[in-house]
Amino acid sequence: MSGASQLLSAVKQLTHHVAAELQTPVAPEVREFVSELKDKGRPLGILFYGSGLRGGIQSDTLLDFYVILDKQSDWPRSLAARIGNALLPPNVEYYEIESGGKTLRAKVAILTLAQFRKLTGFTPWDTTVWARFSQPVRLVWFANEKAEVALTRSVMRAVITGARWAACFGPEKGQAEEFWNALYQRTYQTELRVEKAGRGASIVAAYPERYAALLVPCWIIAGVRFIEEAGLLSPMLSAQEREKSNADWLWRKKIGKPLNIARLVKAAFTFAGGPRYAAWKIERHSGISVPLTPFAEKHPLIAGPPILWKLWRKGAFQKSS
Repeated sequence: MSGASQLLSAVKQLTHHVAAELQTPVAPEVREFVSELKDKGRPLGILFYGSGLRGGIQSDTLLDFYVILDKQSDWPRSLAARIGNALLPPNVEYYEIESGGKTLRAKVAILTLAQFRKLTGFTPWDTTVWARFSQPVRLVWFANEKAEVALTRSVMRAVITGARWAACFGPEKGQAEEFWNALYQRTYQTELRVEKAGRGASIVAAYPERYAALLVPCWIIAGVRFIEEAGLLSPMLSAQEREKSNADWLWRKKIGKPLNIARLVKAAFTFAGGPRYAAWKIERHSGISVPLTPFAEKHPLIAGPPILWKLWRKGAFQKSS
């Protein structure tokens, strides 16, 4: 097979796989939540990912969504929140809905399509978005066919980016899952996240056929030369290429945690629904209910310290440690 034919075949494989994955049906509760979200603004599409997708919806599941917009003004929020999202994306908001006598909860991240395209590519210093979207995801709702195509291409770009970095960090020779495991080990170390050891491996283990099917087409599209023998893959990377990749990643690692800290600081001013989210997390882990007044919800930075003091007196943090 010629190089051009091989590339065309790889693009077709990846397009078919990602499109089918995005269109896979989701739980009714997820569709109900998305139906509420789409009416809050003018999104182009809403993507669902994370532990709720991998493990199903339990009583304490926090759903994870990305809302993709054409422009910042397409989602209702303050001017400061829109500026914050433009300068340091994404913004995150917290929502609750009642469904079938139970409360469904979700974190909702917000990006414009232009930001989504950029952050799923290979060159950004921020690894957060492409790392998430190289994992399984569902496009639960989209505004029109043009939006569907644009979002599908961005998700494909995230998978290709992940696979390209996986070639750099994986073994000299190994099975597909070993390359993906090496990648997610790196990305989890780069972000400011509290995760159990081996979390990246558990993500791959949940979808072994998926990751095995995606690696080779992505390498072909990304121009990664490799040898495949007896089910084992060997990227043809020189020592200099690996050294450069590790040096480039070192900068991403150095920047990753400060970026996440900056987002946490920004969230103090832009995280809509943040007090309710914090109250739920505290009650979930400690069993202590946190009463929220309208003033506390509107002014969390003022009301927060007295509430935290009361919780400490009740032993909330000792119980949750």
